[in-house]
Amino acid sequence: MNPKKLRIIFMGTPDFAVGVLDGLLKNDYQVVGVITAVDKPAGRGKKLRASSVKEYALKHKIPVLQPPNLKNEFFLKELASYNADLQIIVAFRMLPRLVWDMPKLGTFNLHASLLPAYRGAAPINWAIINGEKETGVTTFFIDEKIDTGEILLQEKIEISSDETAGSLHDKLMNLGSNLVIKTVDLIATESYQTKKQPAIAPSLAPKLYKTTCQIDWAEPLTKIYNKVRGLSPYPAAWSKIVSDDDEYTIKIYKSHPEYIKHYDKIGTIHFTKKTMKIAVTDGYLFLDEVQLSGKKRMDIVSLLNGFRLAIDAKIL
Repeated sequence: MNPKKLRIIFMGTPDFAVGVLDGLLKNDYQVVGVITAVDKPAGRGKKLRASSVKEYALKHKIPVLQPPNLKNEFFLKELASYNADLQIIVAFRMLPRLVWDMPKLGTFNLHASLLPAYRGAAPINWAIINGEKETGVTTFFIDEKIDTGEILLQEKIEISSDETAGSLHDKLMNLGSNLVIKTVDLIATESYQTKKQPAIAPSLAPKLYKTTCQIDWAEPLTKIYNKVRGLSPYPAAWSKIVSDDDEYTIKIYKSHPEYIKHYDKIGTIHFTKKTMKIAVTDGYLFLDEVQLSGKKRMDIVSLLNGFRLAIDAKIL
């Protein structure tokens, strides 16, 4: 069958999914409908905000479904009415069999890791946090468990020593967009062979919480540096600074390490008019781009120009 005549349902929510959807449309694939998360309150005013995928779909006049319950009878009938040949999932939630088993050619998922590595919600972040040297993208057929289905295609990419979650996100989004198109073409022409995921213990990429993102300054320098990279720009690694009697939350978006022997107490802050560094067990972490509570994100020089830091300030 001609791949560009397939009737495709696309499911996804964040920016990562938008990049893949955009690739399908720009290459003239027929996306007949989009399923995404319900609008959620956001910001100080708690106004309802549509997902990135919904905004993109509406802009391109693609019908959008936002079912709170994927087993709802009305939703299932509406989904069936699109008579899709294939469903593609990118950064969405777990599907019931009634949904993923509906199209005749099946449902496949794009995951931002080399499965079975980094199954879970935050594979891009955890690959960097854990100091991996490579990662990639995987397409696989959906089954009844999370990220366990048979693999269709995989493609690797190196992780550079200064990679951030943000830069890797964009690289994997582009890589994944191309892999999805290759996968659609293989499925349409029935020229694919799946393979089972290796029977090894998978590494996990659980959802990130505020507590996950707090820096422990007693950890080795490389581990702290990787954590900053792996959480930048979102949700960002953070810590607390105590200066005089005031306590501030500081988010760290960019840093660089200095490996050197010293005798400072862990958490000691050294600063000049242009630099700030924190003592850790095996060196110093220089803070390059930060955000102090109540302030905008800025480079460290701008922060030090406008923020009085006590000589005996400490970081927690």
